Amino acid sequence: MKKNKIQNISIAIIGIIIIIAVVGYNYSAEQTKQRGFQFGNELAQIQQDVADLQTKFYSEKIKWDEGDITKEELLNYYEKHVTNFEEIISRYDKLDTPELFASSVELFKISSETQLKSDIEYIKWIRTGDESAKVRSDTQIQEAYEFENLGLVEFQLAKSGIVEFDEADKFSPPDNVLKQKVIQISENMKNKCELEFKNELGEFDSDEIEIKWFNCINDAEKWKQDHLP
Repeated sequence: MKKNKIQNISIAIIGIIIIIAVVGYNYSAEQTKQRGFQFGNELAQIQQDVADLQTKFYSEKIKWDEGDITKEELLNYYEKHVTNFEEIISRYDKLDTPELFASSVELFKISSETQLKSDIEYIKWIRTGDESAKVRSDTQIQEAYEFENLGLVEFQLAKSGIVEFDEADKFSPPDNVLKQKVIQISENMKNKCELEFKNELGEFDSDEIEIKWFNCINDAEKWKQDHLP
């Protein structure tokens, strides 16, 4: 298993520990406190399920490499993997998320969605041998890791801002760390647009491809504006 894949699973596990440890901390009203604990436990379970799913995803590939299962068996498992992953991702939207943690939960969801896209490209590589699919998968793994890391940063900043939580209060976390990471991720997204849509001369092979590149750059810029503190 490549180092970046291991890192991505490890960061999810670290995130689970952080989430369990801090949610519900110093909430003022008992009902709100219980809501915080429930939210934290449910979010931690989602992150745990994502980590378990990814561990199994790569362990099945190792079984195939070692000849313990056939390619057909591996691909059959991967079909179920995609369905299971989609179900897990849908659970982010069902969380009763306190306002303080809404941004971090959205980033955890984006991280999982990006990891799923990576897995789909990885499966395409296994099925067809298309090396470009493997490259896209590796790129998306790194993006998923960055989204996960940014989500943890926002989660920690939200937690550190809690003294006595009041749903009516406004919370503005320190923006220097977040700003830097948001800009970095946005630039990585734009670099991916360049690689995907421009040829070796840095030009477009058609007007249609140029339009796709333009939309890709706009999406990266919009993401940055939506997430800048």
